Amino acid sequence: MEISQVRKRLTQAITAARERARRRREQTAEAETAYTAFLQQVATPVTKQLANALKAEGYLFTVFTPGDGLRLASDRGRDDYVEFALDTAAEPPQVIGRISLTRGSRTLTDERPIRPGAAPSAIAEEDVLSFLLDALGPWLDR
Repeated sequence: MEISQVRKRLTQAITAARERARRRREQTAEAETAYTAFLQQVATPVTKQLANALKAEGYLFTVFTPGDGLRLASDRGRDDYVEFALDTAAEPPQVIGRISLTRGSRTLTDERPIRPGAAPSAIAEEDVLSFLLDALGPWLDR
């Protein structure tokens, strides 16, 4: 194989990799902006409403908004919570929910998308509520 062909192919591979990285950075920046709006306009209001309804039913949960996230934490255990985060490693970036539940000395964790494959701007209040109600199942059956 000629060295000129090797160098040409290498140059093409470098150019393609740089273009993919540029597109990925743009996609991540757009997702971060949409995620911030999602937290403020969709997730936080629904989560606060649910926390109030839970308290009315005797389930004590508190809403926290740490940094770039949102957490609904049980008042009974420090490691019992459901939180929202942006997974920028996913293709495309998506909003995920992390569930942490303590059973005795064990802490069980689960991580799943709120709405698989959906951009943060496409997630509706109903999606958030459905996810939260499903995630709260272990606490509600106690």
